[in-house]
Amino acid sequence: MTRQIHKATAFQKARLTPAQLGAALMVLAGIIFAVINLLGQFGTMVQGIAPTRLAFWQYFIAFLFSVPWVVRHGIKAMRTGAFTLHFLRVASSAIRVQLWITGLAHVPIWQAIALIMLSPFFVTLGAGVFLGEKNTAERWGAVTTGFIGGMIILAPWAEDFSPYALYPVGAAVFWALTSLLTKYMSTTESPESLTVYLLLLLTPVNLALALNGDAGISNLALGFDLAGLVILVAGLLTALAQYAIAKAYSVADAAYLQPFDHLKLPLNVGFGILAFGFVPPGSMWLGSLLIVGASAYLLRQESRRA
Repeated sequence: MTRQIHKATAFQKARLTPAQLGAALMVLAGIIFAVINLLGQFGTMVQGIAPTRLAFWQYFIAFLFSVPWVVRHGIKAMRTGAFTLHFLRVASSAIRVQLWITGLAHVPIWQAIALIMLSPFFVTLGAGVFLGEKNTAERWGAVTTGFIGGMIILAPWAEDFSPYALYPVGAAVFWALTSLLTKYMSTTESPESLTVYLLLLLTPVNLALALNGDAGISNLALGFDLAGLVILVAGLLTALAQYAIAKAYSVADAAYLQPFDHLKLPLNVGFGILAFGFVPPGSMWLGSLLIVGASAYLLRQESRRA
């Protein structure tokens, strides 16, 4: 009996607190997304998979894992008076995905992941312009610092500058637009409605973009080759990563979890070095330091204000 009590006590001590579990899940999601980005870069750069094809299958496979949830919540959640906004939000999300994967097909992971971290600053600007939120001096300072960091990483003045580096920046813009639409719609739409419409409409929107990009449905076929395996694994991992993030936010505060999201930068840089030998220059670290520092400061100010 004493031994059983000791075992029970040890098990209780080993259990994670909600904060620890949330942090662990965010780190796990960051690792999974880093692997997904590697697969995306390998699939597009090495295997020659069209970015639109990869995006369609990746998120369609992830959607299949969400079907039971959609069936359970779909009918009730689909009652809405804002279908146009739902469609705009999904279209924005789909364009963000397409721009991101297209960027991965042409620029190193370290540059893409650092530039897409500009999205919080676009959200801040958009909230002031479209939602009427007051942009304080702290917000303007953080936004300016973040954009300076982005310009250092983008380096449009360099001889080896590639216009494809603008694709991750575009992805950050549409990520911010999706966030702004989500915030605006959350006043009238339920979380279930926002999620169901995103899951249901993302596949046909991605399909339309893929058909337009690949000029034929035959090119969308998922073959039993290395390229098909890359797409399948990317889709499975996308579903797993999305679940990990959702679970993390359900057990811990968003402000507490945000710093763990910044781990995606060193994770993607490290994996990029190991897999492709993409060694970032010193300017990347300076620019990333400005972006992460400004983002952390902005988050701290917003948390205090809230």
